[in-house]
Amino acid sequence: MRTILKRAITASLFLFTLTATAQEKGTWKAESKTARSITGDLTLSNEKLMIYFSTVAMARIRGLQPDEIGSVFDVDSNEEGAGSLYRLNIPASRKFAHRNSLCGGEDVEWMVTYVSGKTMQVAFFGNVKVPVFDRAKIAESTNLCGTFTYAK
Repeated sequence: MRTILKRAITASLFLFTLTATAQEKGTWKAESKTARSITGDLTLSNEKLMIYFSTVAMARIRGLQPDEIGSVFDVDSNEEGAGSLYRLNIPASRKFAHRNSLCGGEDVEWMVTYVSGKTMQVAFFGNVKVPVFDRAKIAESTNLCGTFTYAK
């Protein structure tokens, strides 16, 4: 009985992970002012992020818990949706829309996504250390490069 329960839980978690990442995939239209002025529309696939005609390799590290999502984005932790942490490397020298960079003079190392319905929020972080998902630490962080909103 325990083995069956363990397998059912493992299968459920696996399916949730596939569903969460599937929600992020595709082309997203820039909605917020910062997204329109810096990134323009973006496209996420299994291992690539395309921003303003520039493709970057990325790797999904893990899904995020609701309280972690709430530490980065202004959302209720009880709200339906899914978030992920990605590792990538976007050099500070890379320019996007209107010759803007994502993080000033700093390389972008991490991306956090949150999808709810037909809206996706994205945050980019500089620094080689994994972001600490605590509301106070994020608020004080100099590693948060910016947050952007997109829609399908």
